[in-house]
Amino acid sequence: MKKLGLATALLLAMTGAQAYQFEVQGQSEYIDTTVNDKDFTGGLQGTFYFKDVDSSKGPLAEAAFLNQASNLSLAYNYGELGSNGIDVIAHNYGAKAEAYLPTPYVPVYASASYSHTILDSKNDNASDDQGDRYALEVGALATNNFLVAVGYTSAADQAAIDAFNVMGNGVAKATAEAVTIGEDQDAITARTKYVGGIDGTNMAVGFESGIIYGDATAYQLKTDLYLNPKLSVGASYAASSYEGTPDSAWGANVNYFITPAIAVGASYVNANYQANKGEAVDFAGDTQTVGVNAKFRF
Repeated sequence: MKKLGLATALLLAMTGAQAYQFEVQGQSEYIDTTVNDKDFTGGLQGTFYFKDVDSSKGPLAEAAFLNQASNLSLAYNYGELGSNGIDVIAHNYGAKAEAYLPTPYVPVYASASYSHTILDSKNDNASDDQGDRYALEVGALATNNFLVAVGYTSAADQAAIDAFNVMGNGVAKATAEAVTIGEDQDAITARTKYVGGIDGTNMAVGFESGIIYGDATAYQLKTDLYLNPKLSVGASYAASSYEGTPDSAWGANVNYFITPAIAVGASYVNANYQANKGEAVDFAGDTQTVGVNAKFRF
């Protein structure tokens, strides 16, 4: 009976907790391009928060941001990709730290991340490749729940993709961002994020924007409507001036917390590629991705 009681208490704690210190996220995407419809990716991310995150106020999906919760994260992405006779297995590893620091004026934000990508060719039509990527970011919460940040990114190779961008925004947008940095290797970034409640309701809205200056320029916009603390629907748009990447990409997503500790979601991205100058058809062509994800907090 004691064992049954302990198991029950543990189950209730995992499925109904209003505070958590760990989050594990998994996701997978099916990729359909003009030249190939058998690509897919899978990813896993674990995050540890230095203090308990209170999820009792505001959208559950944004509990960590609303709590200004400093954290450490690890991520891994796997992909099987191919086009025009080239088959590649992609491995992507990442580590990231985020910190929110109180000051007499406004809370200060800082982050540092590292990603390492390995491309393992499975035929003779492409060579193996790998690359490292480093990023630093600093900012401040100018007003309540409104973050403004600028950063610097160094990518030693175009193959280097941000593992956390894949987890958060999908492989199509993450790849386009990496190619935008291009052979320039160095890039300047800027972004904003806001989450706020809608007066008189239990609804909320979230807005994000970002821009990156590298070999070319790319930007993205994202908005989410939280119909209640558990359920949200969102839309996104991204564009890049680098030839051979999506000149535009739009997406939609839905996320639902079954309990405060367990969430599921789905996403869709449609990226329209523009052919390089002098070419009738682009190498990759138009791309569509369909993704599913799940989160578990404890």
